[in-house]
Amino acid sequence: MPNTSSNPPRSFSLSDFDFSLPPELIAQHPAPERSGSRLLDGSSAQAVDRIFRELPALLRAGDLLVFNDTMVIKARLFGEKPTGGKLELLVERVLGGNQVAAHLRVSKKPEAGTTVKLVCAPGQDDGLCATLLGRWPDAQGALFRFVLSNDRGDDPYTLMERHGHVPLPPYITHADSVEDQSRYQTVFAKHPGAVAAPTAALHFDEALLAALAARGVHRASVTLHVGAGTFQPVKTENLADHRMHSEWYQVPAATQQAIADCRARGGRVVAVGTTTVRTLESWAQSGLATGDTSIFITPGFDFKVIDALITNFHLPKSSLMMLVSAFAGYEPIRALYAHAIAGKYRFFSYGDAMLLQKQQ
Repeated sequence: MPNTSSNPPRSFSLSDFDFSLPPELIAQHPAPERSGSRLLDGSSAQAVDRIFRELPALLRAGDLLVFNDTMVIKARLFGEKPTGGKLELLVERVLGGNQVAAHLRVSKKPEAGTTVKLVCAPGQDDGLCATLLGRWPDAQGALFRFVLSNDRGDDPYTLMERHGHVPLPPYITHADSVEDQSRYQTVFAKHPGAVAAPTAALHFDEALLAALAARGVHRASVTLHVGAGTFQPVKTENLADHRMHSEWYQVPAATQQAIADCRARGGRVVAVGTTTVRTLESWAQSGLATGDTSIFITPGFDFKVIDALITNFHLPKSSLMMLVSAFAGYEPIRALYAHAIAGKYRFFSYGDAMLLQKQQ
């Protein structure tokens, strides 16, 4: 609805998206059952506490759920410099020719040309190593370009699957486990490349998907390889000064047709997760079905595709807090978060979810 008052639209700053969260509400492990997590229904004027498996009753026949079908890779690798110093790689993107672009965590960065030995899985020492070529995407880039290799000549995806670790978010304090290998991954993950899960989709299991289909809810997928930047807080008080990280996305032709068909039958496009929102709105904004996006959605954004959103609870001062506030309204989101904290909902990647309607 256009602003018809004499007052201009509100201008937002970083501090507007801060909130206090008791540390014990940060979920360290997933709910025992995917669809057994809690769902805060914020799609109407009165917030309602529900269980996620109740979702089919909240959607209508003809609605379209759009999922992100990216697959989380075991992108965290540990190693040792020739000097003995320890290091950690977090692979952000697989390039060509066994090259990867990675975050590098080390006390003193090695020089270009240095080869470091990486830790292999127990009983599988196949000479895994990484050679530093330089920074990426250019000489001033924040990431580092490595060549991964081993005695077998395996490709980076194979090497990470065998020797890597699940890249759990920084606020999850335990080391990755067998449980994380299955639960920090959606049941329909298809295209490897993400270093963070599309967490709103973690609540869906096969029984829930079947119930949604029986309800007459349609389903489509996009792909956005979620990067580690999704966990980074915005640091500039003036939001216009913030520069978003870049992520690769694709909107298949079948999904474009599914959206057109949904519109034609009067259904709603329901995005599962903020990564799906960023993908579809990037496509709508640029007209490009495949590419890189650094879209930054803040209050005042004109959503072209999405009618409703299923999302987890996000970090204070994060770009995702700004996105959900742009979608559902700043004051409604503040009220829903206050409700969730008072009701001891579980927050962040392994936490509970919300259902939101686009503000009118």
